Amino acid sequence: MSESIVIVGCGGHGREVYGVVVAVNDAGGGPWKVAGFLDDAPADANLRLLERLGVPCLGPNALLAELDAHYVIGIGDPRIRARVAAQLKPCGRPAARLVHPAATVGLAGELADGVVLCAGARVTTNVTLGRHTHLNQNATVGHDAILGECVQVNPLAAVSGSCRIGREVLIGTNASVLQGRAVGDGATVGANACVVRDVEPGRTVKGVPAA
Repeated sequence: MSESIVIVGCGGHGREVYGVVVAVNDAGGGPWKVAGFLDDAPADANLRLLERLGVPCLGPNALLAELDAHYVIGIGDPRIRARVAAQLKPCGRPAARLVHPAATVGLAGELADGVVLCAGARVTTNVTLGRHTHLNQNATVGHDAILGECVQVNPLAAVSGSCRIGREVLIGTNASVLQGRAVGDGATVGANACVVRDVEPGRTVKGVPAA
């Protein structure tokens, strides 16, 4: 039996999430029927790209309250994703958990609702991923790591074992967080950075070593 799903955010990341839904269905791992996208301010260019995909933009985010559907937030910026998650929570609709068939999840992992794993993402053993956390293409998370809500791990980034990543953290493309390090709430780790010491909440760090 199919389940209806809507994707919130029709920008590039939202359309990538749509690709994950399609891949899950094609692999026989999901019952999803995509009703369309929701977006409070869709750009004309994004609407044209949705037309090429053959999927409609149904209207603003608040429309979710009127739909009998699961949802997934397809917004790359973790802070905006968190705001949208708070906006949608009163609707009471369930958030879908999506794992691309080309992603892997190890033993005893805990993936909360709204988690998205894109193609090539690798999660090893005893990893916890909070609500609405996304791992982009070929990102990796090592053993015993804990990622909070609305974390964004960009392509080819690596979170090592036993790390603690706070809420609404952005880990940039090709960045590395070394074993046992902590990254505080709302922090940003720049592309290609290497985190060798704990990062305070709200800080932006870059470089090797990241500072």
